[in-house]
Amino acid sequence: MQYRNPTPTVDIIIEMIDRPERPIVLIERKNPPFGWAIPGGFVDYGESVETAAIREAKEETGLSVELVEQFHVYSEPGRDPRQHTLSVVMIAAAMGEPQAADDAQNLDLFELWQVPPNLCFDHDSILKDYWMYRNYGLRPRLF
Repeated sequence: MQYRNPTPTVDIIIEMIDRPERPIVLIERKNPPFGWAIPGGFVDYGESVETAAIREAKEETGLSVELVEQFHVYSEPGRDPRQHTLSVVMIAAAMGEPQAADDAQNLDLFELWQVPPNLCFDHDSILKDYWMYRNYGLRPRLF
C-alpha cells in the first residue's frame, strides 16, 4: 500500500538580537514560487526538525542561530503550491551579518511593520501570528 503524507518542513523566524529593533531575516527566493519568504526548507530523512532549522538557517542566511522556541505548526493543504507540506515554525536568535545563499537570491532585514507584500506560501499569515505573539503574547489559535 502506498501512503500519501504531507512533507515536513521548517521555517525559521530569525530575530537579529544585535540590532535595537530586533528585525527579522527574510529571503527572496531564487526558485519558484518566487517572492519573499521566511528562511526554511525540507526536513531530511533521519533529521530532527531542530537540526533541520539550524541547517536551513545556515544554508540560506549564513547565520548560526540559537533556537529559542517552537512557535506553531502550519499544515493547511494548500500552503505550498508545489505539494502538501506541514511546517514547524521556530523562533531563533542570531547576531552578525546575514548573507543570501543556497535558495536565496537576496536577503534583507525587516521590522514587522515593513514586511514586503509579496510573501510566498502562507508566510503572511505566519508573520501576522508572530506579530500578535511578539506584541500581545497571543499565540495562534489551534483551530
